[in-house]
Amino acid sequence: MALLAPPPSKSKPYPFSPLPQPIPRPARSFSPAQPTKNANTLSYKTTKTSVLNKWNGYRLEGKVRISRRVMPIVNAASTSVSENGKESNFNRILFSDVVVKRPRNVLFGRQWNSVDMGSAAVVVAMHLLCLLAPFNFNWAAVGIAFGLYVITGLLGITLSFHRNLSHRSFKLPKWLEYFFAYCGVQALQGNPIDWVSTHRYHHQFCDSDKDPHSPIEGFWFSHMSWMFDTDTIIERTGKPNNVGDLEKQPFYQFVRDTYVFHPVALAALLYAMGGFPYIVWAMGVRIVWVYHITWLVNSACHVWGKQAWNTGDLSRNNWWVALLAFGEGWHNNHHAFEYSARHGLEWWQLDMTWYVVRFLQAIGLATDVKLPTDTHKQRLALADS
Repeated sequence: MALLAPPPSKSKPYPFSPLPQPIPRPARSFSPAQPTKNANTLSYKTTKTSVLNKWNGYRLEGKVRISRRVMPIVNAASTSVSENGKESNFNRILFSDVVVKRPRNVLFGRQWNSVDMGSAAVVVAMHLLCLLAPFNFNWAAVGIAFGLYVITGLLGITLSFHRNLSHRSFKLPKWLEYFFAYCGVQALQGNPIDWVSTHRYHHQFCDSDKDPHSPIEGFWFSHMSWMFDTDTIIERTGKPNNVGDLEKQPFYQFVRDTYVFHPVALAALLYAMGGFPYIVWAMGVRIVWVYHITWLVNSACHVWGKQAWNTGDLSRNNWWVALLAFGEGWHNNHHAFEYSARHGLEWWQLDMTWYVVRFLQAIGLATDVKLPTDTHKQRLALADS
């Protein structure tokens, strides 16, 4: 399994990566958002804040107060890249008003580091493994793959990595938090520390020049190729210092340091259970399926769909991504109320992840479940929504 060999000690981290990227970072503490009924600010107990992008104080150092400015819908990527209308139309993403301002091709014209090459190799290998699926089909393998899709995609990525760890939308007993996080590890999208770090940077610098993955640099860049240029991510965001809340916990340190062994162990177990068809379907097909569903939230949900809230970025509500990604497609809702455990805010907005959180709350396992207040909704609602 050379494709899963550990990266060099000086490698640089980014989430969604199929490879572990341990890197020493200064410990920082993080306090989750606490919504209030104040009509003008989304308040937290505060130390010292600074202006970062469209947020005031998102450094996540201790308890921070965030005051969100009401901004018009972002025009940076939906206006022409020049005064020439033809050039603007040429750079417009298909069936969207989003214009690619700074097209980027990370595949050529730059020097690849070992982490980039290793990550790309794993992603390519998983896709090639999928080509063997028709020749290794059996219903038992498909069933195992679907079960792992729910376990690693819903419980692992959307519920744990995203809503619980990245945004602290609710609290779980530590044993259950760690179990769900381990489910996310088996999605082969990187360890929790690195995944959460880049996701928090995405919200901090959303659709700006510092966003790790924005469609203003191209649809495919925001979808997946951004992962293969770790040096640029570090240049934009600096060294990760926004995950002190995870780094101080031995469990997450252990997972980061031993990340490569966990999917290998799962693959060995699957092979013992059902042979090579289980590897093809439950590892290859399932991993690639969850890959692209996760990546569509970064790409499609910033390109296609509708905006209901004045978020100042390109985030959209996209119903078909929501169906595939267990509710994550209600992305404009999420960017408006990042702290909310519920993304499907309307009764008809299907949100499977929220239903699981609500169930856990009903049986007493999920506590401090955060939801947007009516005051906050009124302040961010668009006039025509």
